[in-house]
Amino acid sequence: MTPAPASRLVTLRDRRAADLPTLTRWLTDPGAEWRRWDAPYFPAASTTRTMRAYAESLAASSPDADEQVIDVDGVVVGMVNRSEEEPQGGGWWDLGILIYDPAYWGGGVGTRALALWVQDTLDWTDAHVLTVTTWGGNHRMLRLGARLGFRECARVRQARLWEGVRHDSVQLDLLRGEWRGLPQP
Repeated sequence: MTPAPASRLVTLRDRRAADLPTLTRWLTDPGAEWRRWDAPYFPAASTTRTMRAYAESLAASSPDADEQVIDVDGVVVGMVNRSEEEPQGGGWWDLGILIYDPAYWGGGVGTRALALWVQDTLDWTDAHVLTVTTWGGNHRMLRLGARLGFRECARVRQARLWEGVRHDSVQLDLLRGEWRGLPQP
């Protein structure tokens, strides 16, 4: 049983060697529930190959400051990442979040993790604008962005086809000056 949200300690930290079996299991499972929400419109076989290669790269590389694991009470439940949009030094950073384990969905873990990641990005980079990109069917991600002050800045209508239904591609943004700070846990 998953603990009540109020009792969960959500932290972001560098990946450790001991995390690799858990990360590899979640990343490479073609039937993992997270795949229904994180770009499910890409072919499953292609996603599986990409995730296997990514898991192998994690095992072969040192931790990266632009990628952290989401740790909840000592359990690795997902990852966050960021990348700087070109040109370098322009102040635009794109953020990503993925909570692999559905037992940790809907209880505030994602909100806390992304808030910590926004704060970390603003503390350690020249970010002027942060973006997250999702699709219209991922209502949880859209609500999460809104809770943290992100606003819709781009929508490509009916750009994604999944299970015979067209969905919009949606990008949200947050300016440095709009950040309200970390919400209270």
